[in-house]
Amino acid sequence: MYLPSQFAVPDAALLHRLIQQHALGMLTYRSGDGLEAEHLPFLLDTGQGPQGTLLAHVARANPVWRQVPEGAEVLVVFRGAQGYISPSWYPGKQQTHRYVPTWNYEAVHAHGTLHVRDDEKFVRAVVARLTRQHEATQPAPWKMADAPADYLATLMQHIVGIEVRLTRLQGKFKLNQHHQPADREGAIQGLQASGQAALAKAMREAGGTG
Repeated sequence: MYLPSQFAVPDAALLHRLIQQHALGMLTYRSGDGLEAEHLPFLLDTGQGPQGTLLAHVARANPVWRQVPEGAEVLVVFRGAQGYISPSWYPGKQQTHRYVPTWNYEAVHAHGTLHVRDDEKFVRAVVARLTRQHEATQPAPWKMADAPADYLATLMQHIVGIEVRLTRLQGKFKLNQHHQPADREGAIQGLQASGQAALAKAMREAGGTG
């Protein structure tokens, strides 16, 4: 990933937070047919390994768990807030017109090794933890005990667990950090007016270098 210094995010806690808030990751790997990608909701276990470990499950019919050799290197990409930035939002444009459109975004590249966990106990634990995490905001959270035990047991037989043991995290938050404060604020106001509150919030939190 091309990573200019002003957009680099070395703080692992910030990168972990993005992964936890935007759990759908794109798992990329090499198979005999070439490059492949799977889109999976991941659970991040920050206490497992020096960089953390990503946990997920796939359908037993999905060939990924057979195609990727044990311990093979993989990349999981997570994306946070993102959106188009119009040059018309910059106050400086009215003075020099030396501005062009851009696209702002937050991204994390999680490098690691893939390990298959064809183990019902492991899979149940991953499903339970994912459920608790994503049901937490519901007024009446669904839990696994709500479903019949025999129904769950059958479903568990049709999924396989995977771990991505992280070896390196790269974070890129491209959020106009290199622009003047007035232009950044103009872009933030433009985003808010167009209903892109998440990206506006991310830009405000990122601050700027002037």
